[in-house]
Amino acid sequence: MPDGWRLTSQGPEISLAGLDQVARELIAHSDNRKIWLFYGEMGAGKTTLIKAIARQLGVQEPMSSPTFSLVNEYVTPSGPVYHVDLYRLQSEREILDIGMEEYFSSGAHCLVEWPEKLGSIAPEQAMRVRLTPTDAQHRKIEFEIV
Repeated sequence: MPDGWRLTSQGPEISLAGLDQVARELIAHSDNRKIWLFYGEMGAGKTTLIKAIARQLGVQEPMSSPTFSLVNEYVTPSGPVYHVDLYRLQSEREILDIGMEEYFSSGAHCLVEWPEKLGSIAPEQAMRVRLTPTDAQHRKIEFEIV
C-alpha cells in the first residue's frame, strides 16, 4: 500500500450512519496494524469512530470515553482492545507513567486519541486516521499506514 493519506472509499463525506462500514473498511486496509492513531479537533468524532471500530473487532460491552480514566480495556475473543485518550496529559513523562510503551508492545489493538502528545514515544508503525468535520453530521475520514 502506498504511503500518504487516502480517503476512505465511502467518499469525501461520511455520516454517522456509515460508520460501521467505514470501520470495516479501515480494518481491511490496516495492513494488520495494531496501533491506530486518531487525529482531529475536539468534537471531530474520534471516540464515535473508535467505538465503531471496536465493535467490528469484537467488543460487545458498552464503551465510554476514557477522558478521565485515560485507558479503557475491552475484552474480545481475539484479545484486549485498548482505547486511550491522551487529551489531559501534558508531557511524555505522564504518558510513560500510564504505561503507554507497554500497551504499544502488548500486541493488542491500541486505539489512541490525541496522538500528537506522544512526541518521541510515537510508534514507528501505525495506522493513522484523520477526521475532519465538513458539517454537523458529516466527516471526511482519511487514513495512512506508516
